[in-house]
Amino acid sequence: MSNITLIIAAIVALLAVAGLILLLRKPTQRVALSETSPPPARAVSHREGHGLTDSAAAAVLDVASPVIGIDAHPDLPADDLTRIKGLGPKAQAVLNGVGVHRYAQLAELDPAQAADIDARLGAFKGRIFRDRWIDQARYLEQNDVAGFEAEFGKLG
Repeated sequence: MSNITLIIAAIVALLAVAGLILLLRKPTQRVALSETSPPPARAVSHREGHGLTDSAAAAVLDVASPVIGIDAHPDLPADDLTRIKGLGPKAQAVLNGVGVHRYAQLAELDPAQAADIDARLGAFKGRIFRDRWIDQARYLEQNDVAGFEAEFGKLG
């Protein structure tokens, strides 16, 4: 996808979430129908709205994930990406910074998405292809140690 398409999709997603929040929020002021009866008292709760904001955040992740091109659910446990040959702690920190925390995320990248992430790797640019991080991640995601070691050597 082109950058313009991605930007438009992200804006549409954000507007949809903002509209949903506005539609589902509770009114903050009650209007009395007659001047003689006071408006009913309203208990204020500090927890009010948290379920809605959590739902909205999850919806943004679900909508944004396909737009960004990676599974962006941070609640899943992170994998030790340094098990991939040629990927050390500094490269892992850079990948984590762009939202890649698990083998499955690397394994599912198509060439265009991999090129986009590669462009963000700074000093590690080119390593994702040269060291075949995606192929290694596929083996590690499936916990196929024998297949990994047959193709890439002993797993450290």
